[in-house]
Amino acid sequence: MARFRYSMESILNIKTKMETQAKQEFGMAKMALAEEEERLQGLYQNKALLEQQAALLLGQGSQKETPMDLQAIKENKASLLFLQEKIFLQQDQVKRAQEALEQARIKLTQVMMERKTQENLKEKAFQRFLEEERRGESKEVDQLTSYTYGQKKGKNNGEGQ
Repeated sequence: MARFRYSMESILNIKTKMETQAKQEFGMAKMALAEEEERLQGLYQNKALLEQQAALLLGQGSQKETPMDLQAIKENKASLLFLQEKIFLQQDQVKRAQEALEQARIKLTQVMMERKTQENLKEKAFQRFLEEERRGESKEVDQLTSYTYGQKKGKNNGEGQ
């Protein structure tokens, strides 16, 4: 039996390598998004702590024996405003990371489809190869059968004379 060789094997190999690279890029984009979301979560936690601190500072003023610490309240309010701006910027970073992840997903899907197309072409070529091999084998069997039949017929005709 002859050996099967796919004429576009190098293209299939390139598509496979491109898929591997796209998978890595997708994984990196996913990790980047997770990191950005984690940072945002940390900022939200810091905001919650500052809001609790503000409530405590404002609550102290309602008690008659302790005076209200206006400087601490101002600092807390400034910290909250600054943190809110950081949260806004971080939300933008998360959105960008989500967009990058989506682009990586689209690229991965496209590359996977291209690789699968090449694999399907290879499979079809292999099936054609097998069919040609079967036809060739069938032809050889037919020739061998014809030859054997001819030999027997020739012997039978020769013996009868």
